[in-house]
Amino acid sequence: MGSPAFSVPALRGLVEAGHEVACVYAQPPRPAGRGQRETPCPVHQAAIEMGLPVRTPARVRRDVAEHDAFAALGLDAAVVVAYGLILPGPMLAAPRLGCLNIHASLLPRWRGAAPIHAAVLAGDAETGITIMRMDEGLDTGPMLLREATPIGPRETTAEVHDRLSAMGARLILRALAERPAEIPQPEEGATYAPKLGKEDGRLDWAEPASALDRRVRAMTPWPGAFTALGGEVLRVLSAEPAPGREAAAGTVLDDAMLVACGGGTALRLLRVQKAGRAAMEAGAFLRGHAVPTGTVLG
Repeated sequence: MGSPAFSVPALRGLVEAGHEVACVYAQPPRPAGRGQRETPCPVHQAAIEMGLPVRTPARVRRDVAEHDAFAALGLDAAVVVAYGLILPGPMLAAPRLGCLNIHASLLPRWRGAAPIHAAVLAGDAETGITIMRMDEGLDTGPMLLREATPIGPRETTAEVHDRLSAMGARLILRALAERPAEIPQPEEGATYAPKLGKEDGRLDWAEPASALDRRVRAMTPWPGAFTALGGEVLRVLSAEPAPGREAAAGTVLDDAMLVACGGGTALRLLRVQKAGRAAMEAGAFLRGHAVPTGTVLG
């Protein structure tokens, strides 16, 4: 049970390891691309390629027919990774070994929908994968396996995402093979990572450069960090803190896209993109767009 690209390595790993996949559950196809054509999600597409049966219910919480169909599969276990729908009690209880979740954090830190973004944004030194048996709480079930990985000082959510995706695929195979003892999650240290929206990428120049640097990296590739330049949206794809000076927040301090931030700090924009245009290194962007010293970004 999964939907985005993060979930695909786990599905492929289960099949390659010889597990019988009775059914794949994924989010329904949605409009995508310029033509807004109905497009299956990455897990759905992978399942089709592997010849696996797929179900794509739009909701499952109160759909008794879906509960019955799930129970009728006669599962030993369900593997759930970034599925996107909340499973009700009857579905959680149906598999013999329960529903095993691949969660992209070291629980109980960063329960919720966006744990990788949250870890990068908070400046955590490490994150990891937790394999847990799901209960009806929000990522509160007992843990079977945990494995940590450091977050590099310049890493983006995209980079951590790919590493954790591979780790999750490896650890779920271990969990199914070894059947490790369950360990209850402690409530101490629990934090939550809510679902993100596009506005979470907005840069508030009153914050210090270190926080803005983390936001740029945390929001890469989605929802994307951005600011306003002359009434247009300017996406900030890469940046780094640099020596600054006291100036109004958002003021461009030199001719190479150094921007004043809170507390006398500064952020140098390294790679940017205007709406409908190609992404560019800052130097190339400045050759075609005047951003004089004293310009205020908002």
